[in-house]
Amino acid sequence: MSHWIIAPVVVPALVAAFIVLVARFDLHLQRTVSIAATIGLLAIAVGLFLLAEDGIPRPYLLGNWPAPFGIVLVLDRLSALMLLLAQILAVAVVLYAAAGWDRQGRHFHALFQFQLMGLNGAFLTGDVFNLFVFFEVLLIASYGLFLHGAGAARLVTGFKYVTVNLVASTLFLFAVGTIYAVTGTLNMADLAVKAGQVGPDQLGLLRTGVALLFVVFAVKAALVPLHLWLPGTYGVACAPVAALFAIMTKVGAYAILRVHHMVFGGEAAPAAGLAEPWLVPAAVLTLILGTLGLLAARSVQRLAAFSVIASMGTLLLVLAVPGPDAHAAALYYLLHSTLAAAALFLLADLLAERRGSVRDELVAAPAFPQLDLLAGGFLLAAIATTGLPPLSGFLGKVWILDVLRAHPVWPWLWAAILATSLLAVLAFARAGSLLFWKSTAVGATAEADPPPRARPALPLVATAVLVAAPVLLAASAGPIARNLEATAAQLHDRAAYVEAVLGPQRLARAGEE
Repeated sequence: MSHWIIAPVVVPALVAAFIVLVARFDLHLQRTVSIAATIGLLAIAVGLFLLAEDGIPRPYLLGNWPAPFGIVLVLDRLSALMLLLAQILAVAVVLYAAAGWDRQGRHFHALFQFQLMGLNGAFLTGDVFNLFVFFEVLLIASYGLFLHGAGAARLVTGFKYVTVNLVASTLFLFAVGTIYAVTGTLNMADLAVKAGQVGPDQLGLLRTGVALLFVVFAVKAALVPLHLWLPGTYGVACAPVAALFAIMTKVGAYAILRVHHMVFGGEAAPAAGLAEPWLVPAAVLTLILGTLGLLAARSVQRLAAFSVIASMGTLLLVLAVPGPDAHAAALYYLLHSTLAAAALFLLADLLAERRGSVRDELVAAPAFPQLDLLAGGFLLAAIATTGLPPLSGFLGKVWILDVLRAHPVWPWLWAAILATSLLAVLAFARAGSLLFWKSTAVGATAEADPPPRARPALPLVATAVLVAAPVLLAASAGPIARNLEATAAQLHDRAAYVEAVLGPQRLARAGEE
């Protein structure tokens, strides 16, 4: 049993406590400790990713209590992949914030580390109740991070954000209680066995619990009509927080994959079939409304927020198609869309900081410092987000279109994806024209710019890393695709997961009950 598996949860928890107790009045020390810890977490995530490459699920039994009686973390390909994605994003965000955004409040780095603890725990946990616990950890930290920097708009929107998530948390508890009442367990591996053994008299109650779980995950994933909290929240949060929140919706998609497709798939499928018929139409509506939001956006940050909704529509659409091939395509698009959206949020802040009073609003304004550099970054991010060749957005959508042919109404799904992609291109073309081409024209008649002032390099470096990510995903598409195919295949190998967590003898006994 490798003790490194628990490190992504323990390290940020200890670092956050250290920052609060020892370094709360020393911002320089907070930055140093937080950046070092986040880079260390990235190194740990890389190590765990390589460890999971052998395809063997590895349970970590806290206190060495055997599953399903104790708390268990499970490292497999999927959890290792999500850990690595979260740490890559976290390094870019903490470097960006260290250039000045962390001055807006005293507890940014402590909250940031608690957020990482919640994210990492949610990806690693092998228990539905502890999934709820880690959801609450990351949500409580996100409340503080969202209000970082204060402002009336954030307070009003923050109230809505907290209210929606409190309702979702309550539903989560109801779902957990219902499922436990029927099956007597919340361990995912044990549930995968016992859910298929539930009698007809209790099947309806179990399906109710599973449906409530789906609603909770749909709220996190911003699935229509449960998406209304996202545009306002992501549209007014400070840039590094909004960039980190780009992975929050993916936690919902991960939970749907892990719980609904692995735990309640296969023999337990009759217990989970209540929400599936609604997933395709809801995903299509999410894609359409997200794209219409792109056309209506009046700022770059709003543009990025609606791109998150549109990308979740595409992602959840392909999750409705069963089978490893579809889920491998979904994972590739998940990686792409998370990093591309985060890059857009950081670019929005760089533009706002340089354009004076107009900030990142989509209006013509005088030319500003580093216009050509930011125009190039925006162009790459726009190409990636809209799915134009040759970047990862194009490859991801082509893969998705290919796997959607297995769906009975695939021509309509193709039409939805292609039409919304065209509209997204128009939205980003309009934004780029107002931000850069027309700004240059206005600047030609404006008074001479003041002497340029020195700007920190860290925000540009952090943003460049995220902007380059779709290029790297496209350049390495072959090996990444093979890895994701193996990840999806392992996700569907429920027997291997159950045997790794419960052990072959407990698995045999569970099968006889």
